[in-house]
Amino acid sequence: MKLSQFKFNLPKELIAKYPSENRDESRLLVVHKSTGEIEHKIFKDIADYFNDQDVMVFNNTKVFPARLYGNKEKTGAKIEVFLLRELNRDQRLWDVLVDPARKIRIGNKLYFGEDDSLVAEVIDNTTSRGRTLRFLFDGTYEEFKKTLYDLGETPLPRFINRDVTPEDKDRYQTIYAKHEGAVAAPTAGLHFSRELLKRLEIKGLSFAEITLHVGLGNFRTVDVEDLTKHKMDSEKIYISEEAVKKVNDAKDKKKNVIAVGTTVLRTLESSVSTTGLLKPYDGWTNKFIFPPYEVQVPNMMISNFHLPLSTLLMMVCAFGGFDPIMNAYKIAIKEKYNFGTYGDAMLIL
Repeated sequence: MKLSQFKFNLPKELIAKYPSENRDESRLLVVHKSTGEIEHKIFKDIADYFNDQDVMVFNNTKVFPARLYGNKEKTGAKIEVFLLRELNRDQRLWDVLVDPARKIRIGNKLYFGEDDSLVAEVIDNTTSRGRTLRFLFDGTYEEFKKTLYDLGETPLPRFINRDVTPEDKDRYQTIYAKHEGAVAAPTAGLHFSRELLKRLEIKGLSFAEITLHVGLGNFRTVDVEDLTKHKMDSEKIYISEEAVKKVNDAKDKKKNVIAVGTTVLRTLESSVSTTGLLKPYDGWTNKFIFPPYEVQVPNMMISNFHLPLSTLLMMVCAFGGFDPIMNAYKIAIKEKYNFGTYGDAMLIL
């Protein structure tokens, strides 16, 4: 498949700027893969599509406030720093992206906070925009982390194109987030409320949790027409023995395995045995899923509506079939569904 096949015209006003009033009351478009039938529902209706002993797999990663604003020493130039990952806890080393990158060189000092309560020194150049920073901080690690997070801002994707509000701190996080390490939320999970999870539990569903720490690679543009040449950024994943047992038991019993989002799909498909069963894993994945691809583990999927030309859209098309998904997207645009991080959802059966 070629990149240009994933291009479609998305009116700007359909990119959601704010979340729905209640998590489980966004709209839900249901796609039946085998028949092509499409239904229009509300997200909390999703419980009607599952049965006793089905397994729903969630990504329990937690977003941290990764965006910092600071000033460059001497010139006072404004700099945005996006924390990507912690490299060394003791030395306070972090991989970051800086903007504007051309102004930041090795040896520069950056100051954060109204009273310059946090100072960082640029010690390495990793890519055109990437840098390694050493934070100069005398207190304990806990005090350092608190200072860093007090100054940090919820890292909403740039395409949302508005200032961050206090509400975003809560809403740009799933209610089951546990393990910190993501710089972007696993968006399909944002639709789940405690009430809905309770209803699913009462219905007899079982929940499995995996971890994929979502990186900025999700938003990186694909700049090659031949998709086999695109390289995904590596992301840290963890699949426990417990999650493996739940998923494989469901598959053995011919029950449904539901992937909540593209991050879950990627994680599950990154550790599969030759017989199509899930295996425990603790490491990294750079798996890029695009059509044609035979999905081995989940047989149902929940997803948001993704932007044109994105790797996320390609993954959804790999799961649901290129034609059925692109047709569903056409209908979603016609019916004015909301797209993007805070947008509406799709269930693929």
